[in-house]
Formats: sequence, structure tokens, C-alpha cells
Amino acid sequence: MKKISILGATGSVGSQALEVISNNPESFSLCSISAGRNIEKLEEIITTFKPALVSVVDDDDRKSLASKYADIEFLSGKEGLLSVARDESDMLLTAIMGSIGLEPTLAAIESGKDIALANKETLVAAGEIVMERAKEKGVSIVPVDSEHSAVFQCLRGEKLSEMKRIILTASGGSFRDLSREELADVTLEMALDHPNWSMGRKITIDSATMMNKGLEVIEAKWLFDADVDQISTILHRESTVHSMVEFTDNSIMAQMGTADMKTAIQFAFSHPDRLPMNNPMDLDKLSQLNFKPMDLERFKMLQYAYDALRTGGTMPAVMNAANEYAVAKFLDGEISFTDIEKVVELRMDDHNPVKNPDLETILYYDRLYKSDMR
Repeated sequence: MKKISILGATGSVGSQALEVISNNPESFSLCSISAGRNIEKLEEIITTFKPALVSVVDDDDRKSLASKYADIEFLSGKEGLLSVARDESDMLLTAIMGSIGLEPTLAAIESGKDIALANKETLVAAGEIVMERAKEKGVSIVPVDSEHSAVFQCLRGEKLSEMKRIILTASGGSFRDLSREELADVTLEMALDHPNWSMGRKITIDSATMMNKGLEVIEAKWLFDADVDQISTILHRESTVHSMVEFTDNSIMAQMGTADMKTAIQFAFSHPDRLPMNNPMDLDKLSQLNFKPMDLERFKMLQYAYDALRTGGTMPAVMNAANEYAVAKFLDGEISFTDIEKVVELRMDDHNPVKNPDLETILYYDRLYKSDMR
């Protein structure tokens, strides 16, 4: 029995993780969770799973919940996130969006627990620090993103020294067939309609701009100790091949499966073992697989990510913070879809990167570039 804690239990990944736990009661149990502001959904989780510790964003919600569930400990804010990260579980699933996941992930590593990583921004902002701490503590970081899970699986039993290239596949998002001129007319409703995957609002927008793929490029550098020139991206509309690895003898291994996050979540929870799952891919209905080179002029956010990775230092953290700021403004209706790119580009141009930053420096620039900077 592996004890699991979840940061972001009411979100898309967190909800699917709870399904995995529910479907495998002999293998996994839920220890503690954090949630945002969806208190109705949180109470359903509390009733079903009865976690020992629950963290919420708002302290008024904490007080209200504590008055209703006397046998559960409730906390709020940053203190609550860190407490969930440090609890007695064996593995922490970091499924909250944004760089807010960085400090709890480090706290869990310091506690010696393995990480099921669904929070891209943690490695984008501070990949070197996180991976060094994990190595020092002997902690495993198992990726939950379908692309990185695919690469992780392709590399099992292989030598990293024989890896020639990581090939991350991209569906192209909601607007893969639109020209840059047509992007000016994109609405919020259009941007939230992903062709293949069911995801949260922020990650769906990132997929539409291709920043999501850019974040994955930076993640891959740290997860698999790869040079930037060893990480390529390819347009794959079907989302059937989740990613590939090319080796020095030019052979290519690909991991395929249904477009279902539960597969990657369950694999992370059960690693190094595999458990049965009832979501088979019907190869008889698979008519074709299409692959096209990524146009970095068309998908500028992906280019920005490569640029940030090559610059290094605090630039990836600043790029990520600028994107979080811009996406929040778009979701609130304050800027247009194409303004997201402009905000990220301007804020990256504004930044003079600091080489070899410590955690405090990274967190400072994260806060600064997520603010209005006035």
C-alpha cells in the first residue's frame, strides 16, 4: 500500500488521480490534499476519501470546514501547502498550476518522499536546484505529463549516454490550423476548447499558445539531463504517440496510448511496477499517424522557451512568470489572445538574467514578473 498526497486535488489532474486511487484501493491510499476554491467538490472528496489533512487557499474556508469535520485537520495558504508536502505519505503528486508548486515540492523532497510531478513550472523556474536536491536525498521524480511520462518509459533500462534526441509530440492546440493573422480573432471560449485533451483552464490556454510545449522542453532538459539541442518538438495531431526517444544508432522508441492522463498518473504512482488498467487503445481503428515539423515562427511561444533555456539563469523563471501573468489577464478578459505573446516577449526583453541564481533570487523574480511591475 503506497500512501499518496495531492497538491491540487480538485483540479483536472488531481481529480483523475483520485479516480486512480479509487480504482486501486489495494495499492494506494490518500493521506492529505490541498484544494483551491472549489469547496463543493472538495467536500465530496472529503466525504469519499476522509484525508487526515486538508489545505485550502482561503482562511475563511478553513474555518468553515473545520467546524463541519472535527476529525480532519484543516490549514490554509502557504503553511497548508507545506504541511501537505511534509506529511507521512510516500509520494506527493504536485498537480497545482504555477510556480506556487515549487516550494512545497522542495519541502517534500527534503522530507525524503518521492514526487509525481505534474507541475511544469517547478522545473522551469528552478530545475537545477530541484534535481540536485532530489539527487542528494535519493528521491525519485516521476513525471506525470503524458509527454515526459512517455520519454521516461522509453528510457527505462536504457543508457542516457546512448540517447541522441528527445522528440516531444504536440497536438498543436486549438488553433493549429489558423494563420497568425487569424489568431487576432480568437476568443476565450475558443481558446478553452482543446481538440484532444480535457485539462484545466490555464494549461488549455498554454496549449493553445504552445507555451505548454515550451515549458515541457525546459522540463525535459532537467528530467533527462539533456542539452537543449537534444530536445526537439514535432506536430502530431492525433495525440496517439505521446513522445519518442531517438538513440545513437538512429533507432526510435515511441510510447503510444489513449489521450487519458490517468495512464500516466497510475504509472507514476505504481512505478517501478505497472498495474492493470481498463482503457485500451483500439489499434484496429488507428488509420494513420501524422507528423510535421514545428514552425517556430508560427508558434512563437515555443521559440521563447528555447531562447530562455539557452540563456539560462533566471530567464526561464521570468518567462514562466510573465506567461502566468499574461494568461491570468486573458482569462479575466483584460487582454487579447495575441497579447499573451507580446507580454511574455516584452518582459523577457526587460530582464537582465542572473546566472546561477539561488532559490530566493528565483522566487524574487517570479513574484516581480507576475506582478503589474508598477
